[in-house]
Amino acid sequence: MPTTLTLKNIPDEVYERLKTAAKAHRRSLNSEAIVCLEAVLIPTKMTPGDRLARARQLRSTLDTPFHVGDIDALKKQGRP
Repeated sequence: MPTTLTLKNIPDEVYERLKTAAKAHRRSLNSEAIVCLEAVLIPTKMTPGDRLARARQLRSTLDTPFHVGDIDALKKQGRP
């Protein structure tokens, strides 16, 4: 059975950010707080292979594909 937790003395800035995030995600403050806590305390573990596959999948959805040489050139741009 879930446990009830009451939070006190939440800094105004944290409360406002939580409220803004809840509105953006169409959640209640309680639901948004739970999602935030889960994201920090129970992070999703991804293997390096899974992370690489996800990066490749995301890269394939780009309108303009980036190539390794292009990325290196962009990183060096503006450097002495």
